[in-house]
Amino acid sequence: MGMANPVAKLVAVIKPKWREAHFLLGSMLLAVFFGGRVPVCADEPPLPARSEQIERDHSRAAVDSLQQYLALDPSVRGSLAEHVPTKVLLTRGDAEEAEALLWTDHSQMIRQTRKAEIKERRLHDGDLLMPFHYEVFGEKPNSGRSLFISLHGGGGAPKQVNDQQWENQKHLYRPEEGIYVAPRAPTDAWDLWHQPHIDRLFARLIEDLVVFEDVDPNRVFLMGYSAGGDGVYKLAPRMADRWAAAAMMAGHPNGVSPLGLRNIAFTIHVGENDAAYDRNKVAAQWERDLAALHASDPAGYTHLVKIYPGKGHWLDREDAAAVAWMAKFTRDPLPKRVVWKQDGVTHRRFYWLAVDSDQARTDTEIIADLDGQRIDVKAEGLRRLIVRLNDQMLDLDRPIVIAAAGKEVFHGTAPRTIGTLVRTLGEYGDPKGVFSSEILVQW
Repeated sequence: MGMANPVAKLVAVIKPKWREAHFLLGSMLLAVFFGGRVPVCADEPPLPARSEQIERDHSRAAVDSLQQYLALDPSVRGSLAEHVPTKVLLTRGDAEEAEALLWTDHSQMIRQTRKAEIKERRLHDGDLLMPFHYEVFGEKPNSGRSLFISLHGGGGAPKQVNDQQWENQKHLYRPEEGIYVAPRAPTDAWDLWHQPHIDRLFARLIEDLVVFEDVDPNRVFLMGYSAGGDGVYKLAPRMADRWAAAAMMAGHPNGVSPLGLRNIAFTIHVGENDAAYDRNKVAAQWERDLAALHASDPAGYTHLVKIYPGKGHWLDREDAAAVAWMAKFTRDPLPKRVVWKQDGVTHRRFYWLAVDSDQARTDTEIIADLDGQRIDVKAEGLRRLIVRLNDQMLDLDRPIVIAAAGKEVFHGTAPRTIGTLVRTLGEYGDPKGVFSSEILVQW
């Protein structure tokens, strides 16, 4: 009994030290085995798993290689894919940095290669030419200037008639703030403002003025009178992802659907006695249609329809009230609901949705709803869709669910890549419409 107490005391002293030494030795061995440091203090935060760290390292290396590539003179760069790992998964921070690098480079390219077309006020699409006049009004807001694109009337008439209509349109409206642009239609056809080349020319015009005049891409507006109003009826829905609002004056829709207007503000101004082509009756019908759409979807289809008593085709400039009405609105480039109706001239992209070229068909219709980490798609006329995503929409580091045709078609995380950033920036040249991830779903 006399020896037990000293032995017990010795064990009591040695045992904790042995445990500490054992823990330290084990930690060192783990560090060697896993190629990293292992925390030895209970209150030290745990380190990421080795595979996670490797992904972070690869992400960083991809952005570093992009920066080195963009630092080269464009004439000696060669192919991006040959020098930059465009499919490597990026972290959120690296994706944001890559996006900023790409936008800076893109805007520099625009300045270097398109200076002449802005100075001369002339855009080309193949053999077609679209001259344009523009004036700057008011003080520039911190977010950038507004842009009003105003379409002249005329249509199927001799060139000199359309030239005179263009001269009138140059000074027909005056915003309190913004760039007021009056383009001259490239043709003298009856449908001069809704032929396919118009979409391409307007996309280029917007892209140029975002860079050269610091236009806010969320503050772009469309308006037009008579044949120009016909163009607004057509262009507003099919290019709705470019507009904050649109104003149609004294035109006719020629059978177009209003479904694509879900996320923009739309106003119609027509004289009560403007009976040619039933402009007055069609305007009244559109008021009823837009009211019904808004009633079934209260977050969408903001509209204002004004039928002017006693007025014919000429509204005595009272329709100028549409300019201030439009200016109250700002585009949401990432709406929670997208309604995409392909009608007439088809597109491959609309807000955060896209299709392959073989799926860009007339009379297809898509409704896509984003709610948290879930996206629900209803589609008519197609069975394959590309969903574009970025970190402003949802958490790309958490699982995402996409359902279509009543079944789950995707469940997982969406990788951010330089390739997707490059592709989506190149499509529009819109700094507010860039996506780091895309998922192809089919059903």
